[in-house]
Amino acid sequence: MSLLQVESLSKEFGGVHAVEDLTFTVEPGHIHSIIGPNGAGKTTLFNLITGVYTPSAGRVLFQDRMVSGMKPYELAAMGMSRTFQNLQIFFNMKAIENVMVGNHLQLNRSFLPSFLRLPGVVKGDRACVETCVELMEFVGLGKYLDADAASMPYGALKRLEVARALAAKPKILLLDEPAAGLNATESREIDEVIKRVAASGITVVLVEHDMKMVMGISDHITALDYGRKLAEGTPAEVRANPDVIKAYLGAHA
Repeated sequence: MSLLQVESLSKEFGGVHAVEDLTFTVEPGHIHSIIGPNGAGKTTLFNLITGVYTPSAGRVLFQDRMVSGMKPYELAAMGMSRTFQNLQIFFNMKAIENVMVGNHLQLNRSFLPSFLRLPGVVKGDRACVETCVELMEFVGLGKYLDADAASMPYGALKRLEVARALAAKPKILLLDEPAAGLNATESREIDEVIKRVAASGITVVLVEHDMKMVMGISDHITALDYGRKLAEGTPAEVRANPDVIKAYLGAHA
């Protein structure tokens, strides 16, 4: 059974088809990459899946439930989490506090118990900190446990966003260009984090321009061009597809 289904999905902006009649499925436990040139509709697709945009046509199903039009916080409660192209970091907070923000769905948020600091609330807060410490160590940020987010290097902040997304305990994690702006060493680090996430049982949907990373870690790839599906299959199948080579990978890829 597919974890995520995109069926005949379309999105128009003033007559411009950013995504057009797109259909694909994401299998549980897979790393499923979405590739395509700039303007192919990849981020728009993520925004449709995660409730930022409402489709013009078609639908999205998550765990066999139709979720098109649902709010991002509702999808988060169901087990869908994401990162964004541009850093969304609270720079006035410590690194671990950024991760704790992602864990808020797991906490007792009722006013009176929180105000009175009842034992259940204190226990939950302690468990939250422990979980977030584990997640920072999981993404290789153990040395930044006491750091201010503003003092961290860019590559570490990218992994911090992944840790925060994981704090929501997702079943599926959508990563929008996690290697953008990273040097070779930082790209290898994020590559390893993504593989660890998938190995832990969390399904990953990845938008990325780093073709070495995509071809090295993906179970399945969907290639887009001008908002439409150009090709899909295994990395080997997509790499050999002449339409993909022409549109994205380059004539000599």
